[in-house]
Amino acid sequence: MHAPEVESFFHNDTYTVSHLVWDRETRRAALVDPVMDYCPHSGRTGRDATDRVIERIRALDLTLDWILETHIHADHLSGAQLIKAELGGTLSIGEHVPQVQRIFAPLFGFEPDFPCDGSQFDRLFDDDERFRIGNMEARAIWTPGHTPACMSYLIGDALFVGDTLFMPDFGSARCDFPGGDAATLYQSIRKLYDLPGETRMFLCHDYESPDRDGFVWQTTVGEQRRSNIHIRDGISESDFVAMRTERDATLNAPRLLLPSVQVNIRAGHLPPADGEGRRFLKIPLDTI
Repeated sequence: MHAPEVESFFHNDTYTVSHLVWDRETRRAALVDPVMDYCPHSGRTGRDATDRVIERIRALDLTLDWILETHIHADHLSGAQLIKAELGGTLSIGEHVPQVQRIFAPLFGFEPDFPCDGSQFDRLFDDDERFRIGNMEARAIWTPGHTPACMSYLIGDALFVGDTLFMPDFGSARCDFPGGDAATLYQSIRKLYDLPGETRMFLCHDYESPDRDGFVWQTTVGEQRRSNIHIRDGISESDFVAMRTERDATLNAPRLLLPSVQVNIRAGHLPPADGEGRRFLKIPLDTI
Protein backbone atom coordinates (compact mmCIF):
# COMPACT_ATOMS: atom_id res chain seq x y z
CA MET A 1 0.00 0.00 0.00
CA HIS A 2 1.22 3.48 -0.84
CA ALA A 3 2.35 5.70 2.02
CA PRO A 4 1.60 9.19 0.68
CA GLU A 5 3.37 12.29 1.82
CA VAL A 6 1.21 14.38 4.14
CA GLU A 7 1.81 17.93 5.33
CA SER A 8 -0.67 19.56 7.70
CA PHE A 9 -1.59 23.20 8.30
CA PHE A 10 -3.03 24.22 11.66
CA HIS A 11 -5.40 27.21 11.72
CA ASN A 12 -5.05 28.72 15.17
CA ASP A 13 -8.26 30.76 15.17
CA THR A 14 -10.55 27.77 14.54
CA TYR A 15 -8.35 24.88 15.71
CA THR A 16 -8.78 23.38 12.24
CA VAL A 17 -6.21 21.27 10.43
CA SER A 18 -6.02 21.13 6.63
CA HIS A 19 -4.02 18.30 5.10
CA LEU A 20 -2.03 18.32 1.87
CA VAL A 21 -1.46 14.77 0.63
CA TRP A 22 0.51 13.78 -2.43
CA ASP A 23 2.07 10.99 -4.42
CA ARG A 24 5.82 11.51 -4.39
CA GLU A 25 6.28 9.72 -7.72
CA THR A 26 3.86 11.76 -9.82
CA ARG A 27 3.63 14.94 -7.70
CA ARG A 28 -0.18 14.79 -7.92
CA ALA A 29 -1.94 16.02 -4.81
CA ALA A 30 -5.17 16.49 -2.87
CA LEU A 31 -6.02 19.05 -0.21
CA VAL A 32 -8.42 18.10 2.58
CA ASP A 33 -10.59 20.73 4.36
CA PRO A 34 -9.03 24.10 3.43
CA VAL A 35 -9.84 27.13 5.61
CA MET A 36 -10.67 30.75 4.75
CA ASP A 37 -9.93 33.35 7.41
CA TYR A 38 -12.95 35.17 8.83
CA CYS A 39 -13.21 37.76 11.59
CA PRO A 40 -16.68 37.70 13.19
CA HIS A 41 -16.11 41.11 14.82
CA SER A 42 -15.47 42.99 11.59
CA GLY A 43 -17.09 40.68 9.04
CA ARG A 44 -13.84 40.64 7.06
CA THR A 45 -12.65 37.57 5.21
CA GLY A 46 -8.98 36.86 4.65
CA ARG A 47 -6.70 34.55 2.75
CA ASP A 48 -3.63 34.15 4.93
CA ALA A 49 -4.44 30.50 5.57
CA THR A 50 -5.14 29.65 1.94
CA ASP A 51 -2.13 31.61 0.67
CA ARG A 52 0.13 29.64 2.99
CA VAL A 53 -1.14 26.39 1.47
CA ILE A 54 -0.95 27.72 -2.10
CA GLU A 55 2.63 28.85 -1.63
CA ARG A 56 3.60 25.45 -0.23
CA ILE A 57 1.96 23.54 -3.09
CA ARG A 58 3.85 25.67 -5.58
CA ALA A 59 7.11 25.31 -3.66
CA LEU A 60 6.72 21.53 -3.74
CA ASP A 61 5.91 21.63 -7.46
CA LEU A 62 2.69 19.70 -6.98
CA THR A 63 -0.35 19.50 -9.23
CA LEU A 64 -3.55 19.80 -7.21
CA ASP A 65 -6.06 17.29 -8.57
CA TRP A 66 -8.58 17.25 -5.70
CA ILE A 67 -10.01 19.53 -3.04
CA LEU A 68 -11.74 17.19 -0.61
CA GLU A 69 -14.30 18.39 1.93
CA THR A 70 -15.11 15.90 4.65
CA HIS A 71 -18.45 17.58 5.45
CA ILE A 72 -20.28 20.90 5.75
CA HIS A 73 -18.22 22.45 8.51
CA ALA A 74 -19.84 24.45 11.30
CA ASP A 75 -16.69 25.96 12.79
CA HIS A 76 -14.82 27.56 9.89
CA LEU A 77 -15.47 28.93 6.43
CA SER A 78 -14.17 26.76 3.62
CA GLY A 79 -11.25 28.09 1.60
CA ALA A 80 -12.03 25.77 -1.30
CA GLN A 81 -12.95 28.47 -3.80
CA LEU A 82 -9.83 30.53 -3.06
CA ILE A 83 -7.67 27.44 -3.57
CA LYS A 84 -9.49 26.38 -6.72
CA ALA A 85 -9.20 29.83 -8.31
CA GLU A 86 -5.42 29.69 -7.96
CA LEU A 87 -4.61 26.02 -8.49
CA GLY A 88 -7.64 24.28 -9.96
CA GLY A 89 -8.68 20.89 -8.65
CA THR A 90 -11.96 19.00 -8.48
CA LEU A 91 -13.95 20.12 -5.44
CA SER A 92 -15.61 17.09 -3.89
CA ILE A 93 -17.82 16.09 -0.98
CA GLY A 94 -20.19 13.24 -0.12
CA GLU A 95 -23.35 12.54 -2.10
CA HIS A 96 -25.60 13.21 0.92
CA VAL A 97 -24.75 16.92 1.05
CA PRO A 98 -28.15 17.88 -0.45
CA GLN A 99 -29.74 16.68 2.79
CA VAL A 100 -27.70 19.26 4.71
CA GLN A 101 -28.50 21.96 2.16
CA ARG A 102 -32.22 21.27 2.48
CA ILE A 103 -31.97 21.71 6.24
CA PHE A 104 -30.07 24.98 6.25
CA ALA A 105 -30.96 26.88 3.06
CA PRO A 106 -34.47 27.77 4.37
CA LEU A 107 -33.03 28.73 7.77
CA PHE A 108 -30.91 31.42 6.12
CA GLY A 109 -33.56 32.55 3.65
CA PHE A 110 -31.53 31.59 0.60
CA GLU A 111 -32.69 32.80 -2.78
CA PRO A 112 -35.70 30.78 -4.03
CA ASP A 113 -33.78 29.29 -6.94
CA PHE A 114 -30.88 28.01 -4.79
CA PRO A 115 -30.43 24.37 -5.84
CA CYS A 116 -30.25 21.96 -2.90
CA ASP A 117 -28.76 19.25 -5.07
CA GLY A 118 -25.02 19.49 -4.39
CA SER A 119 -24.38 21.02 -7.81
CA GLN A 120 -22.21 23.73 -6.23
CA PHE A 121 -19.54 21.02 -5.91
CA ASP A 122 -17.75 19.39 -8.83
CA ARG A 123 -18.06 15.82 -7.61
CA LEU A 124 -20.32 14.03 -5.12
CA PHE A 125 -18.79 10.79 -3.90
CA ASP A 126 -20.80 7.63 -3.28
CA ASP A 127 -19.92 5.45 -0.32
CA ASP A 128 -16.89 3.30 -1.14
CA GLU A 129 -16.24 5.13 -4.41
CA ARG A 130 -12.66 4.82 -5.64
CA PHE A 131 -10.58 7.54 -7.24
CA ARG A 132 -6.90 8.16 -7.89
CA ILE A 133 -4.26 10.69 -6.91
CA GLY A 134 -1.35 9.98 -9.20
CA ASN A 135 -0.41 6.34 -8.68
CA MET A 136 -2.30 6.09 -5.41
CA GLU A 137 -5.73 4.59 -5.02
CA ALA A 138 -8.10 6.57 -2.79
CA ARG A 139 -11.49 5.64 -1.36
CA ALA A 140 -14.38 7.76 -0.12
CA ILE A 141 -16.05 6.26 2.96
CA TRP A 142 -19.44 7.52 4.15
CA THR A 143 -19.18 8.12 7.91
CA PRO A 144 -22.40 9.88 9.00
CA GLY A 145 -23.38 10.68 12.55
CA HIS A 146 -21.78 14.06 13.20
CA THR A 147 -23.72 15.20 10.14
CA PRO A 148 -25.66 13.03 7.67
CA ALA A 149 -23.17 13.81 4.89
CA CYS A 150 -19.77 13.21 6.51
CA MET A 151 -17.12 11.46 4.43
CA SER A 152 -13.73 10.06 5.34
CA TYR A 153 -11.02 9.57 2.74
CA LEU A 154 -8.56 6.69 2.70
CA ILE A 155 -5.56 7.59 0.54
CA GLY A 156 -2.96 4.86 0.55
CA ASP A 157 -2.29 4.17 4.23
CA ALA A 158 -3.55 7.61 5.33
CA LEU A 159 -7.12 8.13 6.57
CA PHE A 160 -8.67 11.60 6.79
CA VAL A 161 -11.71 11.50 9.09
CA GLY A 162 -12.87 15.11 9.36
CA ASP A 163 -14.71 15.66 12.65
CA THR A 164 -15.73 12.02 13.13
CA LEU A 165 -12.98 11.46 15.70
CA PHE A 166 -10.55 13.58 17.68
CA MET A 167 -7.31 12.50 19.32
CA PRO A 168 -7.79 9.53 21.67
CA ASP A 169 -7.55 11.79 24.74
CA PHE A 170 -10.30 14.07 23.40
CA GLY A 171 -12.83 11.62 22.02
CA SER A 172 -15.44 11.96 19.31
CA ALA A 173 -17.61 14.40 17.40
CA ARG A 174 -20.83 15.91 18.71
CA CYS A 175 -24.07 14.58 17.22
CA ASP A 176 -26.61 17.28 18.09
CA PHE A 177 -26.56 19.16 14.79
CA PRO A 178 -29.63 18.66 12.55
CA GLY A 179 -29.39 15.24 11.00
CA GLY A 180 -26.77 14.06 13.48
CA ASP A 181 -27.19 10.80 15.37
CA ALA A 182 -25.00 9.19 18.02
CA ALA A 183 -25.88 5.59 17.16
CA THR A 184 -25.05 6.27 13.51
CA LEU A 185 -21.73 7.83 14.51
CA TYR A 186 -20.90 4.75 16.58
CA GLN A 187 -21.45 2.51 13.55
CA SER A 188 -19.40 4.81 11.32
CA ILE A 189 -16.47 4.78 13.73
CA ARG A 190 -16.60 1.01 14.10
CA LYS A 191 -16.41 0.80 10.30
CA LEU A 192 -13.21 2.86 10.39
CA TYR A 193 -11.88 0.69 13.21
CA ASP A 194 -12.08 -2.30 10.87
CA LEU A 195 -9.18 -0.84 8.87
CA PRO A 196 -5.67 -2.11 9.65
CA GLY A 197 -4.41 -0.89 13.01
CA GLU A 198 -1.32 0.73 11.48
CA THR A 199 -3.44 2.98 9.23
CA ARG A 200 -2.42 6.55 9.85
CA MET A 201 -5.36 8.73 10.92
CA PHE A 202 -5.40 12.49 10.35
CA LEU A 203 -7.93 14.65 12.19
CA CYS A 204 -9.60 17.93 11.26
CA HIS A 205 -9.33 19.51 14.72
CA ASP A 206 -7.42 19.46 17.94
CA TYR A 207 -8.34 21.42 21.04
CA GLU A 208 -5.30 20.52 23.18
CA SER A 209 -6.47 18.15 25.86
CA PRO A 210 -5.66 19.38 29.39
CA ASP A 211 -3.53 16.27 29.90
CA ARG A 212 -0.92 17.29 27.32
CA ASP A 213 0.92 20.36 26.09
CA GLY A 214 0.62 21.16 22.39
CA PHE A 215 -1.68 20.44 19.49
CA VAL A 216 -1.66 17.01 17.81
CA TRP A 217 -3.70 15.75 14.86
CA GLN A 218 -2.20 12.43 13.81
CA THR A 219 -2.80 9.03 15.38
CA THR A 220 -3.55 5.50 14.13
CA VAL A 221 -6.59 3.30 13.90
CA GLY A 222 -5.01 0.95 16.42
CA GLU A 223 -4.37 3.69 18.96
CA GLN A 224 -7.96 4.89 18.67
CA ARG A 225 -9.27 1.37 19.22
CA ARG A 226 -7.08 0.93 22.29
CA SER A 227 -7.47 4.24 24.06
CA ASN A 228 -10.10 6.65 22.69
CA ILE A 229 -11.86 7.98 25.79
CA HIS A 230 -15.30 7.88 24.13
CA ILE A 231 -15.21 4.87 21.81
CA ARG A 232 -12.58 2.17 22.16
CA ASP A 233 -12.80 -1.59 21.99
CA GLY A 234 -15.20 -2.76 24.69
CA ILE A 235 -17.45 0.33 24.61
CA SER A 236 -20.97 -0.68 23.59
CA GLU A 237 -23.22 1.31 21.29
CA SER A 238 -25.69 1.99 24.10
CA ASP A 239 -22.94 3.27 26.40
CA PHE A 240 -21.58 5.51 23.67
CA VAL A 241 -25.01 6.91 22.81
CA ALA A 242 -25.75 7.65 26.47
CA MET A 243 -22.41 9.41 26.92
CA ARG A 244 -22.68 11.37 23.69
CA THR A 245 -26.27 12.47 24.35
CA GLU A 246 -25.45 13.67 27.86
CA ARG A 247 -22.30 15.46 26.72
CA ASP A 248 -23.92 17.12 23.71
CA ALA A 249 -26.62 18.63 25.94
CA THR A 250 -23.91 20.69 27.66
CA LEU A 251 -22.24 22.08 24.53
CA ASN A 252 -22.68 25.59 23.17
CA ALA A 253 -23.13 26.26 19.46
CA PRO A 254 -19.79 26.67 17.66
CA ARG A 255 -18.58 30.27 17.56
CA LEU A 256 -18.71 30.49 13.75
CA LEU A 257 -21.70 28.20 13.18
CA LEU A 258 -23.95 30.74 11.46
CA PRO A 259 -21.43 32.28 9.05
CA SER A 260 -19.76 28.93 8.35
CA VAL A 261 -22.76 26.87 7.38
CA GLN A 262 -24.29 29.41 5.03
CA VAL A 263 -20.99 29.76 3.14
CA ASN A 264 -20.10 26.08 3.22
CA ILE A 265 -23.39 24.79 1.79
CA ARG A 266 -22.51 27.07 -1.15
CA ALA A 267 -19.25 25.09 -1.52
CA GLY A 268 -17.23 27.98 -0.11
CA HIS A 269 -18.77 30.66 -2.30
CA LEU A 270 -19.68 33.86 -0.49
CA PRO A 271 -23.33 34.99 -0.78
CA PRO A 272 -24.22 36.74 -4.04
CA ALA A 273 -23.55 40.46 -4.15
CA ASP A 274 -26.32 43.04 -4.24
CA GLY A 275 -26.60 45.82 -6.84
CA GLU A 276 -23.85 47.79 -5.10
CA GLY A 277 -21.46 44.88 -4.86
CA ARG A 278 -22.04 44.23 -1.16
CA ARG A 279 -22.34 40.75 0.31
CA PHE A 280 -24.26 39.92 3.46
CA LEU A 281 -24.30 37.01 5.85
CA LYS A 282 -27.58 36.42 7.67
CA ILE A 283 -28.02 35.85 11.39
CA PRO A 284 -31.37 34.15 12.05
CA LEU A 285 -32.65 35.01 15.51
CA ASP A 286 -34.03 32.56 18.07
CA THR A 287 -33.64 29.54 15.83
CA ILE A 288 -30.44 27.75 16.95
